Amino acid sequence: MVKIGYRTIKTAIGTPIAIWIAQMLSLTNFASAGILTILCIQNTRKRSIESASSRFAACLLAMMFSFAFFNIIGYNPLAIGIMLLLFIPTTVKLKVHQGIVTSSVIILHLYDSGDITSETLVNEFLLITVGIGVALLLNLYMPSLEAKLKKKQQLVEQNFAAIFREMAFYLRTGDQEWTGHEITITAEILDESKALAYRDVENRLFKGHHEYYHYFQMRQKQFDLLERMLPLISRIHNASGESMRIADFFEDLSKNIHPGNTAVLFLNDIKDMRKEFEQQTLPITREEFEERANLFTLLNEVEQYLIIKRMFKKSDI
Repeated sequence: MVKIGYRTIKTAIGTPIAIWIAQMLSLTNFASAGILTILCIQNTRKRSIESASSRFAACLLAMMFSFAFFNIIGYNPLAIGIMLLLFIPTTVKLKVHQGIVTSSVIILHLYDSGDITSETLVNEFLLITVGIGVALLLNLYMPSLEAKLKKKQQLVEQNFAAIFREMAFYLRTGDQEWTGHEITITAEILDESKALAYRDVENRLFKGHHEYYHYFQMRQKQFDLLERMLPLISRIHNASGESMRIADFFEDLSKNIHPGNTAVLFLNDIKDMRKEFEQQTLPITREEFEERANLFTLLNEVEQYLIIKRMFKKSDI
């Protein structure tokens, strides 16, 4: 079945309402109110307000330009061409270029009138108000994205846990059969999650701190570190006391990936591990030295991973 989105539903509801109101007001070209509504339906509240204000300003500007150019040059195609040469750059300069298409509807109405009077201008002003106003009112309602964001959060955490388990398994066994599928999937989920969280930010006009937006930004930084850890782990070929200790640490970490902040406890574990490693006998062969260096670098990377989590300000997610 074809999925019908909220934007489609709003368009289907708003267009006939705008036309009906314009008809009730006995406006000329009343169907254009529906066109204006279609053009102004947006995905978020912020975009809706920006779009409505830009289009409204552009339409008022179009009325002034039309009145001047048509009365000076005349009601002919040449006047439209010359006017657009100046009108479009003006809208860009004033940063209301979103309204170029919408205002074109008004320009053509005024051109078609053959004589711009005060009644004509009032008619167009009311068309603009009805068309854009209906769209703006409908866009004030936006469906909650809470459930979707929560689901994305759970998927990211499940994949992080799986990655840590696979890294722990490799450090213990040297098994290289892991395909790294979770890495690819997690990258895709994070991209989708950040886009979804940004949409939610634009729907919350008066909320300064957005938990999910900052949460997924935090997880993205951690994911970048996870990707940096993988080459380090792949260069560790021999099981040692240090690698087994880090494997146990990764296993414990995989069981504690959640929105809560327990990073301080694991950071203390890292300090303890460093002290333990410093007391170990020095490596003898070049291979042992390189592996020890990789293990220490790995420890530094996971420490940064935990510091990022410690800095995250959890609210109510």
